[in-house]
Amino acid sequence: MLTSLTHILRHTRQHHALEHATIHLLAASHPYVSLAGWSDPLGFTLFGDVETEDVWQAVRQALLRLQAGESALARHPNCGTNLATTVVLVTAAALLGGQGGGRRGGGGKQRSLSSRITTTGFLVMAALFVSNPLGMRLQGYTTLADVSDRWLVNVEKVSTPRGQIHRVTFGQ
Repeated sequence: MLTSLTHILRHTRQHHALEHATIHLLAASHPYVSLAGWSDPLGFTLFGDVETEDVWQAVRQALLRLQAGESALARHPNCGTNLATTVVLVTAAALLGGQGGGRRGGGGKQRSLSSRITTTGFLVMAALFVSNPLGMRLQGYTTLADVSDRWLVNVEKVSTPRGQIHRVTFGQ
């Protein structure tokens, strides 16, 4: 059971890296197209209005470049990991900064509203400052640039009323 879970997590992290690398390459050739992805143990789903042949080329190039050691392609500044890191840090900062407004037992001193606003603002700004670098670092756990055992199987286009989706699958 543990081996199966280990393989599922490894493949998902590898596909996450390949998703990022593919988006980096597509964004370079399609700078005005909004792109997003979702990775899983079998591959990834790419959201964005791009041609299927362009996706094929970008995925093949991403796979080759990651296999050649360009591990920086595995991390992307717009990754959901960065967004989640920002949400958690800003929420924690806001909760921490807003404390101290009510009465405390034991004769504790109340903080004024302006003090709480100032403290909250400072803590939220600090959280925003560190969230992107921390999120990029956390991507070291959510992606795996070692894709030496991956190979591209298929890129399939799925048209929807809301735009194009491509399903990218890899062999094991």
